[in-house]
Amino acid sequence: MTSSSPATPDSAPGPGPARGLFVAFEGGDGAGKSTQARLLAGSLLAAGHEVLLTREPGGTPIGEKLRSLVLEHGQGEVDARTEALIFAAARAAHVAQTIRPALDRGSVVITDRYIGSSIVYQGVARGLGIEPVRDLNVWATDGLWPDLTVLLDVDEGEGRARRAADDAVEDRLESESDDFHRDVRTAFLDLAEARPDSYLVLDGRRSLEELSERILAAVTRVLEARP
Repeated sequence: MTSSSPATPDSAPGPGPARGLFVAFEGGDGAGKSTQARLLAGSLLAAGHEVLLTREPGGTPIGEKLRSLVLEHGQGEVDARTEALIFAAARAAHVAQTIRPALDRGSVVITDRYIGSSIVYQGVARGLGIEPVRDLNVWATDGLWPDLTVLLDVDEGEGRARRAADDAVEDRLESESDDFHRDVRTAFLDLAEARPDSYLVLDGRRSLEELSERILAAVTRVLEARP
């Protein structure tokens, strides 16, 4: 793991507040992010909110193509810097074409992964360094950070067991070693510890119902506190 400190991973200022609410789900592979993101979107829609549910890499036509390049097997060698740049390029398109326009309309935007994943996977687990990866992504997104990041925490063994139970072929990152996924988990927890005001950390082993209730309650509090 890199020795760089994650104490201020999202300290760079953005271009100003958006009208909507931006929620990111983070965590290791198999933590349950996609499921909880869908449940949150459904609950907010039922409550009358305009909601955009999206994912990374992806969320745009070019993002989905870049997703296949960086995650699918059979693309040849993808070194760490190339990997980081592909994720940042997909994120730049995602923010410019999808996320920021929705926020400007007043929507609640829910994304499955965001900048935190790049800081953790490429900055820490790949050893590129937290600050270079963070700065690259701040530039790519024009400084847009989530209002709330939900971190679902499971250890590497639990994550691998869940992925095996899904009976799906693991992508390039999912198929990395347990040591890699252990570094990912530790780095996510470090980011959350450094910014407790903007992170909700939950034990991913809890029931779907308990997790969804706690996430909805936290998002509702943030919505109610906004002007």
